[in-house]
Amino acid sequence: MADAEKAVVVEEQEEASSEEEEGGTKRTNTASILSDPTVMAAMQSQLGRMVGQPSGYVQSLPAPVRRRIKALKKLQLEATKIEAKFYEEVHALECKYHKLYTPIYTRRGSITRGEHEPTDQEAEWPSEDEDDEEENKPEKKEETAEEKAAGEAVQGVPAFWLTILKNVEMLAEMVQDADEPVLETLTDVTVEFSKPEETMGFTLNFHFAKNEYFSNNLLTKKYLMRCEPEEEDPFSFEGPEIYKCSGSSIDWLAGKNLTVKQVKKKQKHKSKGSVRTVTKQVKADSFFNFFSPPAVPDDPTAEVDEDTQDLLTADFEIGHYIRERVVPRAVLFFTGEALEDEESEDEDSDEDGDEDEEDDSENDADFDPSKEKANPECKQQ
Repeated sequence: MADAEKAVVVEEQEEASSEEEEGGTKRTNTASILSDPTVMAAMQSQLGRMVGQPSGYVQSLPAPVRRRIKALKKLQLEATKIEAKFYEEVHALECKYHKLYTPIYTRRGSITRGEHEPTDQEAEWPSEDEDDEEENKPEKKEETAEEKAAGEAVQGVPAFWLTILKNVEMLAEMVQDADEPVLETLTDVTVEFSKPEETMGFTLNFHFAKNEYFSNNLLTKKYLMRCEPEEEDPFSFEGPEIYKCSGSSIDWLAGKNLTVKQVKKKQKHKSKGSVRTVTKQVKADSFFNFFSPPAVPDDPTAEVDEDTQDLLTADFEIGHYIRERVVPRAVLFFTGEALEDEESEDEDSDEDGDEDEEDDSENDADFDPSKEKANPECKQQ
């Protein structure tokens, strides 16, 4: 072989060797990047954002197939209308059974207010905690006449509803220190459902004993609900939803309005330069603002600003929670047992949520199965 040919062969071998080394370095760098947990987390986040986004699959289908899909959507709308009727009957059934609950809630109120002292049979309830306390309790001294009289003077269950309000996190945030003295006179909270001929809804009734803050013995919060799919977005229907609420006016006694406060501000005269102090009345944080929710336009198509919508959304959640959970299980919220049950449910739902995240890519309504087969590595893990 000539020297020139040998030189060419050697040069080609060196280039090949160099390319192999470079390729190996690239593979090593790629492997190290993919093994970095920070990089993987970022990739997972990006994939998560892509889930549920239209892929164009449906639009790419032949016209006859898209026509069939329209027929399927029309069938879905029929099913949604039937679902609305189902929820209407559920509401009617709820109203029917509410009448059965009412006598029980009435007896509950008479006990908490001290109007009825339970008999031994009525108060018979097993309690392991009380048994343990009795076993470990030091020898009790004989009760004095004064102590006995003081115990008998306590009527019902003091601060029953105030304790419930302070135990429930979303309600506790509403209760201010200044509210507590009047909320101690809250004797009962009841629910009243709308009549069949009326708009679907319910009213929360807050019953108060005589107090030094307002003359009302009843404050109400009324919620209106709709149970029909919206014409613009019928497939968003998920059952009855609250769309409007209103509260009763409070007849505050002189100087006792907890929803306002006096603020002193200094004002400087523009021309004279003199300074004066003025007193202004501003809104104060109070539980009783609950009875003055933001006004909602009667026109369902009218837009509501974002801040007002946020306030209404929170208000609707609170009203629904009081009706659905707090009133039916009042004693368990008083003791805290209902709170423990809900914490357990939240933990279970969190675990279910983690499992659902793994399947999100398969729940994309506009998911293209052909692309999934071609790119299995793009599936969210």
